[in-house]
Amino acid sequence: MDGNPPEPPEDEPGESFDPRAIELTLRVGELLLASGESTERVNEAMLSLALAYEVPRAEVQVTFTSILVSAHPGSGAPPVTGARAIRRRTPAYWRLTALHKLVQEASIGMLELDEARTRLNEIKRGRAPYPAWLMVVCLGLIAAAASILVGGGPLVSATAFVATLFGDRTAAALARRGVAEFFQLTVAAAIAATAAALVIAAGHQAHASTIVTGAILALLPGRPLVASVQDGITGDLVSAGARLLEVFFIIAAIVAGLGVVVYVAVRLNVDINVAHMPVSPALLRPVPIIAAALVALTFAVCLAVPRDVLIPAALGGGLIWVLYVVLLNWKVTPVLASAVSAIVVGVFGSLLARRRHAPSLPYIVPAISPLLPGTLLYRGMVELNTGSAQQGAQTLVAALSVALALGAGVNLGNELVRAFQSVGLSASGRWARPAARRTRGF
Repeated sequence: MDGNPPEPPEDEPGESFDPRAIELTLRVGELLLASGESTERVNEAMLSLALAYEVPRAEVQVTFTSILVSAHPGSGAPPVTGARAIRRRTPAYWRLTALHKLVQEASIGMLELDEARTRLNEIKRGRAPYPAWLMVVCLGLIAAAASILVGGGPLVSATAFVATLFGDRTAAALARRGVAEFFQLTVAAAIAATAAALVIAAGHQAHASTIVTGAILALLPGRPLVASVQDGITGDLVSAGARLLEVFFIIAAIVAGLGVVVYVAVRLNVDINVAHMPVSPALLRPVPIIAAALVALTFAVCLAVPRDVLIPAALGGGLIWVLYVVLLNWKVTPVLASAVSAIVVGVFGSLLARRRHAPSLPYIVPAISPLLPGTLLYRGMVELNTGSAQQGAQTLVAALSVALALGAGVNLGNELVRAFQSVGLSASGRWARPAARRTRGF
């Protein structure tokens, strides 16, 4: 006996409920997961809808590739179960905002079931706030701004822009032919590394690494990295493992593309060595700060965030760079500096998202993009192929450590906000997380 009073008997649900509520819950969950939302938020949104439309004894199961909803009517009626598979995931953060607004309004009784279904159809048929050509151009602009961030000039940024666009269009052509995404990314990274090798062969060694660093930054998986760490922290270990494996394969594809080109270039006696690698500036100058803000802004466009998120995303990119440089000047290690900077940005991004009653990912994912470890990945591959295998392995581990520090940092900022909030998004208050209430050892 633990002295706690017994729980009151659970009311027996009735047999009558509208099966369209299960369909709506499944469709909303599918669209949220496919658009880039974390597993926990998808689970919360689906439970909120099931509760709002009186699905009896609803159970929701969300993994990286599938979702399931079941209802258990009483009086001997058989259970009803629906499932959907997620076959394609395309980041569309504008859709996340619209879907969360739908869930919030449904949770407080502002939407009837038919109205919610109509709204969902409108969201599904809706278009991104930016034309497709602009999102492609912004991918190149990420590389151009990142090249300036690590010390490149106008000619270097223009080269990075062209190399990234060429790599992206080549990857798109491979995708239309059904080639796996791993090899698409490998080819895109190889094209960027080839551009750098050609620049070195032409006698401009100091500019090569800034070109490839910018191009790599446009390919790095900031979005799945944050979601994977968030899933792990919140107890969704299956989804966290799957997302982290996705991050691993994306980075492995980039490293493979770089490695092949660097290896061939070294064999052809192209003078590639770490002496030409740039050192990240640790000075608070206007140009790097503006470049960091531009990286975050263009990254936000590529993620199709709502238009009113663009300015906060750009400010977050500038802020995280300023914090990072200040911490480096205080002799803080790069990994710890990345983590602390990400925590601060995560707190501010989550507070702003909460104030606007919106999901936090559109605010925090673009903001961390200036610190993604593109330079470390390139340095590691150069070291591996120029006789410094041990140092190269350590550099690649450092790159992975920085990436994980960024993901953990922004999620810790989100957790700090959640710890002091009274009501969370839809039905996700601080008492709504089962994994947080587990008793150690039981």
